[in-house]
Amino acid sequence: MSTTNPNPALYQPPGNTTFSPSEKPIDNTTITNTSDNDPEKQSPPSLPPCAESKSTFKSLSFFDRFLALWIFLAMLIGVLLGNFVPNISEALHKGTFFDVSVPIAVGLLVMMYPILCKVKYESLHKVFQEKEIWVQLAFSVAVNWVVAPLFMLGLSWAFLPDEEGLRQGLILVGVARCIAMVLIWNKLANGSSDYCAILVAVNSLLQIVLFAPISLLFIRVFDPNSSTAITISYSTVATSVGIFLGIPLGAAIVTRFTLLFLFSADFYNKKFIPIIAPWSLIGLLYTIIVLFASQGKRVVHQIVSVVRVSAPLIVYFTVIFFATLVVCRRLGYKYEYGVTQSFTAASNNFELAIAVAVAAFGADSDQALAATVGPLIEVPVLLGLVYGVRWFVKKRGWE
Repeated sequence: MSTTNPNPALYQPPGNTTFSPSEKPIDNTTITNTSDNDPEKQSPPSLPPCAESKSTFKSLSFFDRFLALWIFLAMLIGVLLGNFVPNISEALHKGTFFDVSVPIAVGLLVMMYPILCKVKYESLHKVFQEKEIWVQLAFSVAVNWVVAPLFMLGLSWAFLPDEEGLRQGLILVGVARCIAMVLIWNKLANGSSDYCAILVAVNSLLQIVLFAPISLLFIRVFDPNSSTAITISYSTVATSVGIFLGIPLGAAIVTRFTLLFLFSADFYNKKFIPIIAPWSLIGLLYTIIVLFASQGKRVVHQIVSVVRVSAPLIVYFTVIFFATLVVCRRLGYKYEYGVTQSFTAASNNFELAIAVAVAAFGADSDQALAATVGPLIEVPVLLGLVYGVRWFVKKRGWE
């Protein structure tokens, strides 16, 4: 059996470090020249991606420095609007586009477009020529479509054995793989934007095919005593994927190739990207406000159910993220690919879960409430994981 050296862009053997001719390690035991011992003449050690100057607090923009504060303020504003502004929930749900809430759709599209514009689509075909990318894709599919949904199924039964509606809503959240907010979390953690775009595209296609049968299997077959009937339309799933991924992805591809053709790569990267980049976080904050405003009153009035649903969600996000991260590091993946795998596995497509729950069980059902609680817990937990993984890698190191 022949062996080939893995592509260093995708794979890093565990425990080994590769040096270029100009980066040979220094053997301190053989240094005799006092000038070489001069600290001012020695280069500082290289740092992992999230420990570089870009990740330090002072180098961040004012907006990025206090991102956690802005997100919690957005959550607070949303809850206050939902509880003190009359009929705001009904108003936000009146405008729909193919049964998708227009205010939420606008926020997600604004959030995704700037990130997708950074993907180098013109060179993606080279990535698929490497064997290692197919290995990583197989790993991602196994985690996203086997491990994560089964883990959520187990958690839903362990935490909510007596609440059929809430349990079924959690199952829908676990099956719906993220194709939107994962781009934000991955960007904040310095993951690979190109690789994240590939995983999002793969999960989107698989979601159209697998979401309905897996959901029906978990809800109807694995729970034959269920008192509720559920039908999931493939068109509902396909519409959600088409709107939340197809529109911003198509717009980003057209924008990139058009501007690169009319101007130059230098103009695109140094002029255009800095102008649109802040809009991804603006879109995130807007989406959070809309979500919490539309469900704020219900969340407050049904706080016991919200707490019961929150517990398995916190366990799910945390365990799936760190388990995937540990496995990726043991397998020798580079940091930017390992963290992308982890956030992809731990994130969920809340809009799809909510849309299916509302269509199948009704807007006032326990299933819809559980699906709605999903993003309310996911946002603060995954934000905490962003800061946590950046701190961990800065302390322990991971190239």
